[in-house]
Order: sequence, then C-alpha cells, then structure tokens
Amino acid sequence: MNKILLETSNLKKCFEHNSGTITLFDNLNLKVSEGELVALVGPSGSGKSSLLHLLALLDEPTKGKIILERKETKNLSDKQKDFIRRKSVSIIFQDNNLLTDFTAKENVMMPLIIRGEKKKIISEKAEKILKQVKIFNRSNHFPNELSGGEQQRIAIARALIAETKLILADEPTGNLDFKTSEEIFSLFLKLKKLKKTVIFATHNRELANRADYKLFISQGNIKRVNARS
Repeated sequence: MNKILLETSNLKKCFEHNSGTITLFDNLNLKVSEGELVALVGPSGSGKSSLLHLLALLDEPTKGKIILERKETKNLSDKQKDFIRRKSVSIIFQDNNLLTDFTAKENVMMPLIIRGEKKKIISEKAEKILKQVKIFNRSNHFPNELSGGEQQRIAIARALIAETKLILADEPTGNLDFKTSEEIFSLFLKLKKLKKTVIFATHNRELANRADYKLFISQGNIKRVNARS
C-alpha cells in the first residue's frame, strides 16, 4: 500500500467580501497517497484554484492543517516553504507564469538552475522534456512569441523537469487541443507509474474520469467520488 504524501485536517478557507464572509470550504479532510492521479472538479468559483494554492503553500488557510510528507506546514517560515516547493512540489498555473525575459528552454531549465545543478546536465534534461511535450522546435522563442497552448506546454515541461513527488496543475489542458491534451495526460500517467502524485483541476469530464478518483468541490464541501461517476 502506498504511503500518504499529502493530508489536510479540518481545513477552512474564507474570504472577506463587501457582502460578508465567503467560505470556500470548511472542515476539509483529505488523504492523498503517493502515485495517485486525482482530478479536482466542481463548478467555476467553487474553490479549485484556491485549494491548489493552499496545497502548494502559496496561501494560508483560515483554519486547519496541511501535512506534506508527514511534516506539518502551519508554522513554517516563507523560506522553509520555498525550500519545500523546490524539493517536493511542482505547480502548473492556469496563466502559465512564464518568465517573459527568458526563452522557452530557459524557462524549463529554471527549477534546476535554482537548485544549482550543472548547466550542461540541465540543458540536456530540458531538451528531452521539450521533445516529450512536442515543443522542442520552439525552444529559443520567448513567451510572447508563443501561442497560449505552446506556453502551457512550456509550463508543463517546467513542472516535469523538477521531478518532484507532488504535481499540482490548474486546468493543465485548458488551452490545448484534443490531441495535445491526450499527450499531456499520457505524461501524467507516466508520472503516476513513477510514484509521483498528480492533482489536477479540470472542467474536462473525459480526463477527470480517467483519474484514479475525483474530488468534487461544491458549496463549501468536498467529497471523493469514483472517477467513472
């Protein structure tokens, strides 16, 4: 049996609004194991992106705990959280978050450059990943020279190169055509075989149904449902 990689305990997230307090979710309890492929689903505005930001330690919960690799993260400093993200968490943002002054290849190399790995090895790894996501021919182009779909593939390649235990993806195939979406999902399946954990928010019902299971968020609640449901 695979061990638990990520856990939340009584997690709550609220936002203050002109009309009062908005609770995205309350008393959220999750246990996600190594090697699981999990689809995060629910209507727009239900809190999928907010939950991913919490799990990535980019935001603070209103209440409750997030436990990653058996480490309680509540009282960690920003520096400690940065270290955990570099070591254990890769994030694929909905808006790509590419560095505009760097080429596609340099963007992909960045996680390993930050870790201080040797540049020649990083370059070889980046080229291999760029070929896997079918974007190698755009390696030397800058983000503003790429289409939305091409930028998304670069963002995915950047997450893959880090080889972290947890990959969090916010609509990773949202700007991609059907064929490319299938190719990206096949990469997620390969990561699963390598015991990597992938949690991806999606409106794509077909891809969600191919996950190990779905986490459905609605009206402040979350429930686990079988992927074929």
